[in-house]
Amino acid sequence: MPTQLEHLKQFTTVVADTGNFRQLAQFAPHDATTNPSLILKAVQQPEYAPLLAECVATHRGKPLPDIVDQVLVRFGCEILALIPGRVSTEVDARLSFDTAATVARAHRLMALYQHAGVPRERVLIKVAATWEGIQAARVLEREGIHCNLTLLFSFCQAVACGEAGVTLISPFVGRIYDWYKKSAGLGWDELAHAGLNDPGVRSVTQIYTYYKHFGISTEVMGASFRNVGQILALAGCDLLTISPDLLALLQSADVEAAPVVRILDPEAAKVAHMPAISYHEAAFRYALNDDAMATEKLAEGIRAFAGDAVKLDKMIELALG
Repeated sequence: MPTQLEHLKQFTTVVADTGNFRQLAQFAPHDATTNPSLILKAVQQPEYAPLLAECVATHRGKPLPDIVDQVLVRFGCEILALIPGRVSTEVDARLSFDTAATVARAHRLMALYQHAGVPRERVLIKVAATWEGIQAARVLEREGIHCNLTLLFSFCQAVACGEAGVTLISPFVGRIYDWYKKSAGLGWDELAHAGLNDPGVRSVTQIYTYYKHFGISTEVMGASFRNVGQILALAGCDLLTISPDLLALLQSADVEAAPVVRILDPEAAKVAHMPAISYHEAAFRYALNDDAMATEKLAEGIRAFAGDAVKLDKMIELALG
């Protein structure tokens, strides 16, 4: 019997959002994404302990950041063996405000992938969508290193990424939803903010429409979902990266009982009415600052990813003895 997941794949490239590569085969995603929190979660599981120990033992004596990158790339290579498409590997979030350091770390990650025999087109270097991160991605894209700009919460971030020629962006649906729900408190009406009215869904829809309307080639990949309703409300988006728990729900849902209908359509976007926008640095910083949700969630996301990077460092240091 056809499932919602199978039907969603007709409109959208389905991406698995996990560091647990043993879960991938059952969902047959095209691409996969990781982040520091997902990798940290994976390496704490017993089945991945040998992989971490092997990486540490093989590269003992190298600087800690080099060993961390070896671990990230090893997970990426394991994932790529199970999918036909691309894997996203993230630059250390502690470099989110340093363009040169981000470029240097991206070069190292890509060199490690190429040394492992992985071609550039199968890797997306994941970078936080700060002004500095976007400028780093501009440099990397010109060098043929493709980027996934993450922790994206605002329209201004998306516009700047499109202007920089970024390959792909990951607007965070669920975290936008979280902010508005928390901000509303007891006044939040879940039903009134469901489906197409979900604030995270509306954000991605605006970005998708803008890109398609103006012929911007940057791909839009909705991310950070809280429920299946958010996913189905974005059917037709270029890509959607989905956690294993939600992939399982989509895979178990009978499409005849709950049909999947294409919502986002590039042809409809072409005839939408919207002005073209451009941001230089000062205008970008002001627009981001003017969006309380985006400012808070970007800062919170960087802190969380940086904190998990520190925890991964400590795990590796402990393994080094």
